[in-house]
Amino acid sequence: MKFTSPVSIEKIANITGALLIGNTTGEALGINELNKAEPGDIAFVDHPKYYNKALNSKATFIIINKETEVPAGKTLLITEEPFEAYCKITAHFRPFLKADKMINSDNFGPGSYIFPGVFIGHHVTIGSNCIIHPNVTIMDYCSIGNNVIIQAGTVIGSDAFYYNAKKDREVWYKKMPSCGTVIIEDDVEIGAGCMIDKGVTHDTRIGKGTKLDNMMHIGHDTVLGNNCLMAAQSGIAGMTTLGTGVTVWGQVGFNKTITIGDNAVILGQSGVVGNLEGNKTYFGLPAEEANIKRRELVWVKRIPQLWEKVMGKK
Repeated sequence: MKFTSPVSIEKIANITGALLIGNTTGEALGINELNKAEPGDIAFVDHPKYYNKALNSKATFIIINKETEVPAGKTLLITEEPFEAYCKITAHFRPFLKADKMINSDNFGPGSYIFPGVFIGHHVTIGSNCIIHPNVTIMDYCSIGNNVIIQAGTVIGSDAFYYNAKKDREVWYKKMPSCGTVIIEDDVEIGAGCMIDKGVTHDTRIGKGTKLDNMMHIGHDTVLGNNCLMAAQSGIAGMTTLGTGVTVWGQVGFNKTITIGDNAVILGQSGVVGNLEGNKTYFGLPAEEANIKRRELVWVKRIPQLWEKVMGKK
């Protein structure tokens, strides 16, 4: 999440109650999780396993629960509970907004039609010549491009399934507030009953010309490239990236934080657990090149015959 204007790091320290070490006159541009952090961002870390990653990340300002040497060009905010500090920043700059009507934004381009029964949150933009079908929900801060079709019952911008986990407290999983958004680019079509989560601190993005079938789930901070084609009941976990022209057939599941190359084809009911190269066709669980997987299945079918042959010889 980018702030509307730079914010002094002293103000951030006052909001969080943190101790400043390093450059106390810097200005923060936004808040981000480590994997998405950019120069000028604030990020937090609360586990020794990720200290080095945080300190060497692109983030300029690090909320941390340990006093340590300040890396060159960075500022540390020391506090016992970095996660709680993150929540305070999020609540301050992206507070919960109540809605007492169905349409809470009016920034719509010419030629767009919003069916009855659509809910549109605050600070939503919708481009020209879009059709938003009944019972669609578009939550706060989402952006819809031009010539976009969203079928009935779809939710754009639901909260990320993302929790801070610690088993030394009564409530193990504490919700990490989502202050990111969803960006739907031009000429996208989204089927009925789809769920597209907003980013935790950054953007979930659906690229230009991409077409999604019914009952899809797109996790937080996921990026779909231009002109992807995805069939029904597929699901993508958070922070996964699909390149340009990827084709996904029905009921495919994707692991988190993986990358799929341009023009890859994933056949139905496959399970994608790691990165895949582009310009190849994949199948199976775990998904492998389809020709290899088919040969494996042929040999699996022959196992009973081979077993009988071996046992018969004995």
